[in-house]
Amino acid sequence: MTYKMFFIQAALMFAAVTIQAQNACDTATFVNGIYQNRISPEDPVRQHKPGILIIGSGEDIRVVSAFSGNPQGGTAYTSAVNNYRKCLDDSIRIYSMIIPISSQYYTPLSAQDISRDEKSTIDGMYGRLEGVRGIDVYTALGWHAREHIYLRTDHHWAPLGAYYAAEAFAKVAEVPFHDLSWYDKKTVHNFLGTMYSVYTKDPAVGRAPEDFDYYVPRDVNYTTTAITYRLGKSRQTVGQDAPKEVNFFREYKDGSGTAYCTFMGGDSNTTKVVTSTKNGRKLMIIKDSYGNALPGYLFYSFEEIHVLDFRYFPNNVINYVKQNGITDILFAHCISLAYSTKTGQGLQKMLDR
Repeated sequence: MTYKMFFIQAALMFAAVTIQAQNACDTATFVNGIYQNRISPEDPVRQHKPGILIIGSGEDIRVVSAFSGNPQGGTAYTSAVNNYRKCLDDSIRIYSMIIPISSQYYTPLSAQDISRDEKSTIDGMYGRLEGVRGIDVYTALGWHAREHIYLRTDHHWAPLGAYYAAEAFAKVAEVPFHDLSWYDKKTVHNFLGTMYSVYTKDPAVGRAPEDFDYYVPRDVNYTTTAITYRLGKSRQTVGQDAPKEVNFFREYKDGSGTAYCTFMGGDSNTTKVVTSTKNGRKLMIIKDSYGNALPGYLFYSFEEIHVLDFRYFPNNVINYVKQNGITDILFAHCISLAYSTKTGQGLQKMLDR
């Protein structure tokens, strides 16, 4: 190769790298570790009522809840989780997954004074945990924000968001994890969730239903047993049914607004899944409804998975851990509930009963 050809080739390579770098900067999701909204930064936004924002228009319209917390808050939650660490044997691994809500990723620039940054609050809460590993799902979700990781018409994340969070957890827990090629994708079409049916009844949102996609694992055997709780008028637990074998994944027809109950039928039960994964690891997930979408991605990762909702579980959680030989505990809560004093109090009650 002549010197002239060498310099021409080098110049072309430099130009290609420069173009790639510029394109990467143009579409960067994070700048210095902070998520940058490049999906809907200039979208029209209207406040339906305090704390509820309707973003965009047409088939891409989205409803989000604003977040009003600060990095100094959430102390009831961190105090309760730290108490679990103090009360449990050191051999039990404990993790905290505080999940951002959709406003973190999709709030337009014009409304960012209404919904505060969630990362600083999550970091502040994780910083107060002792002997508990925080799971960084903020970053994992941010890299995939252009995908269908949050439901546009519901207050929950989409099952795909839970997949990326489960992947982040599995890495920290050092357990096997399979990608989506190991799953069968199922869809409930024309889904309109709670952000339409409960919070807004907005006609524009009603004209923009979405697909509810979820993923069922293949090539792993599992049985699911549930204790279903009977609830009183204020939704407190007043009784319970005997354990019975159930389907982990429930099927809903197109147009059903309750498709998020696909996982375990909802919140008011304690569920145990026994899998064909034999590694001696037994996971307990203590959660709110966001956590419902997580266990189905962990059947390849744990021998058993126990799922408890802090709002309905009526027994002493330490006894449950001992009786079931739990080796790992994951607290999985969206930031709105993790930040709430009532959540910390509910977690503490399970210790004190």
